Amino acid sequence: MEYWQVFRPRPERAAFADSYPAPMPNGLSLCMPLRGHGQIGVAWLIVNQASFAVHAAITGWMAAAAQPLGAELVVGMPTLGHSLAAPVAEALGHPNWVAPGYSRKPWYDPALSVPTASSITPDARRVWLDPHLLPRLSGKRVLLVDDVISTGSSALAGLALLASAGVQPVGLCVAMAQGHRWREAWPRNIPVAAAFATPLFRPAPDGGWVPDAGTLPTGLMLPG
Repeated sequence: MEYWQVFRPRPERAAFADSYPAPMPNGLSLCMPLRGHGQIGVAWLIVNQASFAVHAAITGWMAAAAQPLGAELVVGMPTLGHSLAAPVAEALGHPNWVAPGYSRKPWYDPALSVPTASSITPDARRVWLDPHLLPRLSGKRVLLVDDVISTGSSALAGLALLASAGVQPVGLCVAMAQGHRWREAWPRNIPVAAAFATPLFRPAPDGGWVPDAGTLPTGLMLPG
């Protein structure tokens, strides 16, 4: 089975084995792999493996969700956030965007870098901001963009990186909010916009996984 390729009508099922038809803003669903981590199951999105049509729809929904924030500049987190940040910025009418990266160029300043890790890459590495881009950030309403917020570690590193440049973003925009584990550590004054959200899953008595409705994140800015 290929994941993240087409939108389909959502089947009526209570439990799921190894895939999950995540509800989409268009009333259809997107098939995602469902994998267990101990007693928790999660639906996965690897956005750079999505079809062009799915990728375009997701970035359109992201831009629609973030539109009320009035952002003037997008900063995209590496690596998967880069594939989303450019089309989101374009959809918001921006002429360019800012791309922090993991590669350090000779002129980079360690003061404009922070360690980062994520739920799928737990080994920390540093993300760097090119000092040449500081004038682009100055005085702007900045939107931080990432692919998924799960535990929140990657997005929190993005906040720390922007803080090193004297910037507090007007919000975070992601393709998918994966469960609610990120909520506790996330600053309450920074809204989170998302194209869509998925719950966490718990083992079903007869095998497979069932959605845990209490873990579906609330208080998100979603596309209308």
